[in-house]
Amino acid sequence: MANLSIANGHPRGLMTLFFSEMWERFCYYGMRTLLTLFLVKSLMKGDAEASMMYGAYTALIYAAPVLGGKLADEYLGYRYAIMLGAVLMAIGEFLILGGNEMFLLLGMGALIVGNGYFKANISTIVGKLYNDDDPRRDSGFTIFYIGINVGALLATTLVAYVGETYGFNYGFGLAGLGMLSGLLIFWTGRENYAAAPGLDIREAGMKPLWGLKTYQVISIGSLLLIPLCYVLILKNTFQMDLGGSEFTFPLMTVLLVSLFVYVAGSLIKAGIAEGPKYRDRMIALVIFMVINVIFWACFEQAGTSLTLFADRNVDREIFGWMMPASMTQFFNPFFIVVLGSVFTVMWVKLDKIGKNPSIPIKFSLGIFQLGLGFLVTIIGLQFVDANNMVPLLTLVVLYLLHTSGELFLSPIGLSMVTKLAPKAIAGTAMGGWFLSFAIANYAGGLIATLTGGHGGGETASNAEGLLQYTHIFSTIGYVLVAFAILIAVLAKPLNKLMHGVR
Repeated sequence: MANLSIANGHPRGLMTLFFSEMWERFCYYGMRTLLTLFLVKSLMKGDAEASMMYGAYTALIYAAPVLGGKLADEYLGYRYAIMLGAVLMAIGEFLILGGNEMFLLLGMGALIVGNGYFKANISTIVGKLYNDDDPRRDSGFTIFYIGINVGALLATTLVAYVGETYGFNYGFGLAGLGMLSGLLIFWTGRENYAAAPGLDIREAGMKPLWGLKTYQVISIGSLLLIPLCYVLILKNTFQMDLGGSEFTFPLMTVLLVSLFVYVAGSLIKAGIAEGPKYRDRMIALVIFMVINVIFWACFEQAGTSLTLFADRNVDREIFGWMMPASMTQFFNPFFIVVLGSVFTVMWVKLDKIGKNPSIPIKFSLGIFQLGLGFLVTIIGLQFVDANNMVPLLTLVVLYLLHTSGELFLSPIGLSMVTKLAPKAIAGTAMGGWFLSFAIANYAGGLIATLTGGHGGGETASNAEGLLQYTHIFSTIGYVLVAFAILIAVLAKPLNKLMHGVR
């Protein structure tokens, strides 16, 4: 039974998890905000290579919770997994301070493994604070989602400004200190969420293995995944010479697609074991995972093509002050924080009067707004200046639409997973949900390569670059609007598969 002691209408542990996740996101987004510019400007990577490294890194960040959720379910318990993840993420940020490509890749590897333990499992605890039929669940996840974006807002202002003004290392170091703050809050506030089930190390995790306990062996073994991540980021494709012909093997693509097939099969198999209702619900979850991939592959242009677009083709001067290009990413979390509370109240009030849209319709509306955001660049092109710069307002409106679309989809998706999945595989299902983000981020890196493709230190002319960016962004916008209409048409059969989950 979840802890029913409440503060401000919600379980007391929600605020502890809110601030823990806030600082973890400060750590992650702080690094992510600076990554593409660090690769292009400090390590002199070309746009395409930087986008693919960024895509591979963020893909692995979101794939790792598949393993982290499963190990927490079966061996580690949620509390120990989250603490292990926090320590590894802090270590990862501080490794990056080495300043060269080797230390960057090792740090990225530690961040990936640590995030795998932290991200899926803290969301799972949030779900377990509420009873299954608790109407506060969607509202609670939206509050939790605001915490995520407060962390992102702090990262995309403080870390972005410090990193671009004083040096990238100062930005990465600040992000690492944020992660240590999150770990401290999670540990000192452990009594607040203590009644949530599944926190303790599992019985299987306490069994002896190779002279240690199983959970200790898993902890040590996790370190071996760091060099694997190193290789996958650096070599996301593998080339072989076959009888004089060179063959490029898409290593990351095959890995992610194989993982998706395995996880989808595992979820549906677990659903079948629970009966026809859960079988259908798991089929619905897999479909929503595919929809999620489409949304986030386009949304995640924020860290790559949209940041480079801001650097090269957006007039960022405000009353004589030049906003750093990486800092333009702050508009998204800023609008989340501003609008999040509005959406929290809105879902509750709509539910009370029976007008709350179904989950498929919310997803459709979210993707529609994402598409409109990209189409704003066509309007921005009408106000281009003599230096081939579009007004900053172009990005402001784009991110406003992207953010409102995100609020229709992302926190609702987290809540949906906890409601659709059988309790026995809650962590695995959440890990599967984050796998869809992994595929999306890698696909986003591939999309970003279409917008520029400049070599290390070389750029196209501002005029050519602006036309290329606008062409790609508007094409994405039109495709998304059409996809949103398709989801709306299919809303009724999707609702049927969900068996009453709203």
